[in-house]
Amino acid sequence: MVSVATGTELPSSREISKTGVKHLHRYWAKNMAFRERRLSELDFHDEVNLDVILLGVLGLGLEQTITHMYTTNDFESFEDWVLEVNNGVLDPNKIAQFNRLLDNTEAPSIAADEKVLSPADMDFFNENGYIILRNAVPKEDCAATIDMICDFLKIDINNPETWYTQNPARQGIMVQLFQHPLLQKNRDTPLIRNAYEQLWGRKDIWVNTDRVGFNPPETDSWKFPGPRLHWDVSIEPPIPFGLQGILYLSDTKADQGAFSLIPGFHKKIEAWVDSLPEGADPRMQDLYKLGVTPIAANAGDFIIWHQALPHGSSPNTSVLPRIVQYLNYQPVNAKVLKVWR
Repeated sequence: MVSVATGTELPSSREISKTGVKHLHRYWAKNMAFRERRLSELDFHDEVNLDVILLGVLGLGLEQTITHMYTTNDFESFEDWVLEVNNGVLDPNKIAQFNRLLDNTEAPSIAADEKVLSPADMDFFNENGYIILRNAVPKEDCAATIDMICDFLKIDINNPETWYTQNPARQGIMVQLFQHPLLQKNRDTPLIRNAYEQLWGRKDIWVNTDRVGFNPPETDSWKFPGPRLHWDVSIEPPIPFGLQGILYLSDTKADQGAFSLIPGFHKKIEAWVDSLPEGADPRMQDLYKLGVTPIAANAGDFIIWHQALPHGSSPNTSVLPRIVQYLNYQPVNAKVLKVWR
């Protein structure tokens, strides 16, 4: 057990649970302590990325994991749930690699050797802060993923009346669906991973387990709930390098609830923040005045963007839904700011 400054004792990250993975008991214990207000998240700020990677290794979504943990006080039951949502099967290779990371025996970072982005692509990314990987995922895999999502939501893609059916997994346009072989296959797409490696300039990156999205057309009774332009990170300058990504599962036109962003703002954000009146909240400004661009693309196209870009979905004024999958890669030592702004 490790004693921390607050006096709260936690298991060591190197303790192995019955799932075979390290750090899981510590992760659970931290969240129990957070829930009971014996710890704050800042007490273990340096473990934020490790926690994200742990969930990715175990194929767990953050929302579903937190929700489940807060309904039980029993770690053994939590371990059973981890196995249950994975149908009793965890990836032994990913677990072994993660355990080596905890033992500091994982191979050191080396430069990415697969160059899938051309010099022109890199120039475009550096200037605009985003890049589109065309045909990253086969269209047939996208179609199969859509069928799976619709089956999960009990939606008939050919019947618009079913597109608005209530489901506990739907949170606005977000769908809390994380575990499925098709979703994992999309996450492990070599082209997507190689592009992230090239942008990060290193191979030791880890994929997360994120959700999917279903954004139907607006109607008289259903209006787009957001998220509109926003940031998912602290924007206290200087904002560290970081990436995010979205896979279009369906062909998506600009008016079809397209993913939107402000190109090039990663190069302007610090000056913009400094230019605001004293005390002004950057997140409360009219970001659309800065020049938003909806990204039209096809099924199988994957968009990667710099985390400093304001981004979000948009109202769907077309006649077809926009269906997507979110996923991302990052190294364990990606910088995360402590100060939230």
